[in-house]
Amino acid sequence: MKLVFAGTPEVAVPALDALLASGRHQVAAVVTRPDAPAGRGRRLVASPVAERAEEAGIEVLKPAKPKDPEFLERLREIGPDCCPVVAYGALLPRVALDIPAHGWVNLHFSLLPAWRGAAPVQHAIMAGDEITGASTFLIEEGLDSGPVYGTVTEEIRATDTSGDLLTRLAFAGAGLLAATMDGIEDGTLKAVPQPADGISLAPKVNVEDAHLDWNAPALRVDRMVRGCTPAPGAWTTFRGERLKLIQVAPVPDRTDLAPGQIAAGKNTVHAGTGSYGVELLWVQAQGKKPMRAADWARGVRIGEGERLGD
Repeated sequence: MKLVFAGTPEVAVPALDALLASGRHQVAAVVTRPDAPAGRGRRLVASPVAERAEEAGIEVLKPAKPKDPEFLERLREIGPDCCPVVAYGALLPRVALDIPAHGWVNLHFSLLPAWRGAAPVQHAIMAGDEITGASTFLIEEGLDSGPVYGTVTEEIRATDTSGDLLTRLAFAGAGLLAATMDGIEDGTLKAVPQPADGISLAPKVNVEDAHLDWNAPALRVDRMVRGCTPAPGAWTTFRGERLKLIQVAPVPDRTDLAPGQIAAGKNTVHAGTGSYGVELLWVQAQGKKPMRAADWARGVRIGEGERLGD
């Protein structure tokens, strides 16, 4: 099939690579978000997908909005049979959805209908799910509600951050997306409607959502930290300044600390929660680089009874 691939961040690059390497389909063009300011100088930078496409010599389309007439006209000129999508980052209007004969097929990083929305991996970890995966589905105008072509499953490991899990899913999902294109082309794959039961939503996780509650149980604190790493970053306050928590570990036998209370040893830093303690392993103080929590504690000289949180 002739394909136009839509995607923007680094997590979409493995899927583009898989389609380029398949030898069965032609990636005629790539659609991605416009260049965005990045770095200290706020210089405009092309998306990772745009950079990969340019390396491969593929036409790159960067519409401000997918409903722009110039973009729609160019898409019609290319005449794709199907448009595979991975984390493109913009809503597709009906007029765009109708252009390819086989529609737009999205690779979504959950087992639909679970975790429909922008942050499925973060929410799966924060909810304590043991299994997640990726799904390919036909995009409709609803939120991740279209019929599903296929899935792959992935175990959520005890120490997985959302970054760890998303990286694994990006590569597993790349193979799924390529296989889905094959099945659509040869007619062996039919999309199946999603069940009405088991729907859960995964809206974008913002900075305020990542504010830790030390009255929550230790496992909840751990899942929040892992789910919000690397972005937006779980955080608390210490002496009135923000402190980001990058890695913690539950310590079930530490039950003598009140929620948020800190106890610093020679090489360990523990904090109380609503159940039992957690060990702080890596933190990032405001305006500082990430560091081991023990090094941070030595620097700030934690006093007896001091607490994290407001």
